[in-house]
Amino acid sequence: MFQRLKYHIAVFFSVIGPGFITAVVDNDAGGIFTYSQAGAKYGYLPLWTLLPIMALLIVTQEMTARMGAVTGKGLSDLIREEFGLRTTFFMMVALIAANLTNVMANFAGVASSLELFGVSRYISVPIGALIVWLLVVKGNYASVERIFLFATLLYVSYIISGVLVKPDWKEAAIYSVTPVLLFDPAYITLLIAMVGTSVAPWMQFYLQAAIVEKGVTAKDYIESRIEVIVGCVVMTVIAFFIIVACAGAIWTVAPRDIKDSTDAALGLKPFGDYA
Repeated sequence: MFQRLKYHIAVFFSVIGPGFITAVVDNDAGGIFTYSQAGAKYGYLPLWTLLPIMALLIVTQEMTARMGAVTGKGLSDLIREEFGLRTTFFMMVALIAANLTNVMANFAGVASSLELFGVSRYISVPIGALIVWLLVVKGNYASVERIFLFATLLYVSYIISGVLVKPDWKEAAIYSVTPVLLFDPAYITLLIAMVGTSVAPWMQFYLQAAIVEKGVTAKDYIESRIEVIVGCVVMTVIAFFIIVACAGAIWTVAPRDIKDSTDAALGLKPFGDYA
């Protein structure tokens, strides 16, 4: 039994990457802004949405990973085979449009975050674009995966910030399991945005391609499924701490809209430079 457990653990670490990266990196600049806005304006109220969002994300990611492991093909390949070139063309046009807005949001995040340290956006954005270009053009799957896995470690900072703020943990726990639906257009729009930023189109195409590229097969899929679920849980935990940090630092002082993720970061400043 111990040997079997060791085998499954070894296989788990051999397949780790696609599911974990896809879920955790989903908390990108747009996601951080959305969750920060939720905490800054509505406090702990939106926390209840995270459990159904996590369930939706697990189901979506698990289906995508399973298709990649079983068929050995990417999502666009399967769409072309099942629905033809015309449907695939329109699907890819929609994907490019969605990804373009996502890329714009992330570069806006690069610009605004580095301006906190006095780096002009006219310097940070071109350098960031060059790094991404080199990563895509010159890198291979293995190198990109290692960089992305390292990047996911940086999300621990949100957990630390949430603890430093010393929020009302009891209230956070209550609203995490108590659905609250306000008939406020802004609140409903925010809830929709939270779902949209958590289950994005790029994730499904990247995850399935990554599963195929990594060589995960149906034989390895039990461990790959666990990896996908672990990634979704970690993503939800990070989102929880982003909301809690902004609720404790901004909402408890003066509930308000925030302009961008930098605005949220500055809201944590009274709790120390590291926060």
